[in-house]
Amino acid sequence: MAAHLTSLLDLTPAQTKRVVDLAVEVKKHPQEFAKDLAGKSIAMIFAKQSTRTRISFEVGIHQLGAQALALSAGGSSGMQLGRGETIHDTANVLSRFVDGIVIRTFGQDQVDGLAEHGSVPVINALTDKYHPCQALADLLTIREHLGSPEGKTLVYVGAGNNVAHSLMLAGPRSGMNVICACPASLPPHQDVLARAEADAKEAGTTVTVSHNLHEAAEGAHVLYTDTWVSMGEEAEAKALMKKLEGFCITADIMKRADPSAQFMHCLPAHREEEVSTEVMDGPQSVVFDQAENRLHAQKALMLLLFGARAW
Repeated sequence: MAAHLTSLLDLTPAQTKRVVDLAVEVKKHPQEFAKDLAGKSIAMIFAKQSTRTRISFEVGIHQLGAQALALSAGGSSGMQLGRGETIHDTANVLSRFVDGIVIRTFGQDQVDGLAEHGSVPVINALTDKYHPCQALADLLTIREHLGSPEGKTLVYVGAGNNVAHSLMLAGPRSGMNVICACPASLPPHQDVLARAEADAKEAGTTVTVSHNLHEAAEGAHVLYTDTWVSMGEEAEAKALMKKLEGFCITADIMKRADPSAQFMHCLPAHREEEVSTEVMDGPQSVVFDQAENRLHAQKALMLLLFGARAW
């Protein structure tokens, strides 16, 4: 039984499927789960700005009958974490007050430290290395639109970032093949790639890296991208944009994919940079279904991690 979600490495293929299966039920019959977390309090720590993550978690926690405490990691109204209190001490203190911790921050070490030193479930709501909740919502979206991720090929287009890493780990856990189409100068982390490749070999799927978008897109069932300039990278924006020239998903790129292919984006999107407006607002785009599914996938995850439903 998974105790935390620090990354998708915490989930087996069976557990990954269980989260998605339960998310389908939560989405279909939300009223059946309305009191499942009654009496629980969940701390939500934000060191990064957030739209979808904060709203989906806060609404989801409320819909399950629990109390959400939205906390800032810094600034004049922030936690002592922003003034140098250690992760060890923060984890111990929060564990005395709340039943779980959701954290959106920069360093993966903060998430891992809270999980190591605290005594309540910790959920990684995004770090610079991983974005596991996004990947779980994506698997739900793919299931809804393509029947199942099994045997499908997802092509992630852009820098080898946190979203790419989580999709690469999601592939072997869902029976899906994943191609990371990125510039040679912006590859995924080698340790994540090595683990994803090993998991894929065991699962009978593939995880590969390509530097040729046109070749990678051939026959794909999902074409997926992310903003080219993430939070914290604003100073590097011009250099990143130059490196990613030619990696925009356009209507011509979509035509190379399978006729049933879906376009996905974790949002926020910058039209005419990583994706053309024609594709973003086109009939193959499921980006707002993706956004909505953050709510349902995260509710399912919390039900399982907090013991309201069995793994």
